[in-house]
Amino acid sequence: MLDPLHQFQIHKIIPLSLGSFDISYTNSALWMTIGLGVVCLFFYASLRQEALVPGRLQASAEIAFTFLSDMVKTYIGREGLPFFPFIFTLFWFVLMGNLLGLIPYSFTYTSHIIVTFFLAIVAFLAANVAGFKKHGLKMFRLFLPKGIPVFLAPLMVIIEFISYIARPFSLSIRLFANMMAGHLILKLFASFSMMLAQSSLAVLGVVPLLLNIGVTGLEFLVAVLQTYVFTLLTCLYINDAINLH
Repeated sequence: MLDPLHQFQIHKIIPLSLGSFDISYTNSALWMTIGLGVVCLFFYASLRQEALVPGRLQASAEIAFTFLSDMVKTYIGREGLPFFPFIFTLFWFVLMGNLLGLIPYSFTYTSHIIVTFFLAIVAFLAANVAGFKKHGLKMFRLFLPKGIPVFLAPLMVIIEFISYIARPFSLSIRLFANMMAGHLILKLFASFSMMLAQSSLAVLGVVPLLLNIGVTGLEFLVAVLQTYVFTLLTCLYINDAINLH
């Protein structure tokens, strides 16, 4: 059976170093670059010739822009509009990582915990900086919800603090685990098909192949859904910090 974990290995394309730091250009960086190129090409083609009555491409770009803008206004409020460029970039970066990874022989950079954790910690720090900038030390009111009895306050502060600190971990692990698990299943079913095709039970190889087609469709939905969930939770975390909910 083919190694199902081989697809997650990082390979150096252009070896580079900066002192003792390895800054090589890898297959992960390559697919991030490809994702950036696809998004830039999409919006350039969509908005190159703006029309009063938009065509399909322009309408798609406008829908994507409006969707994310409404998400920021709904879950953060108008005070969150300065975060729109960050939310917009985060959404497309995660979406490209999820979708491009479904292409055979590609690389899913969102299946690596270091990538998803970096995105989550940046979002977490951005929310905290915005919260402290607006509220100062009153930001700590997040850890003591209103209406809590005095004798429960110490326990609630500890629980709320642990829950708050765990946010970037849960956010990153959710995306990483979903992407990795889905690609492992796809690889395993593909391996079963190849094994059966080379055996005396070749006709049975159709079964895992059909399952793989179904799982691929499911993975497409998961890729889009996980992008939405990651972006939505980021908006909610920023909202909590700004509005102290």
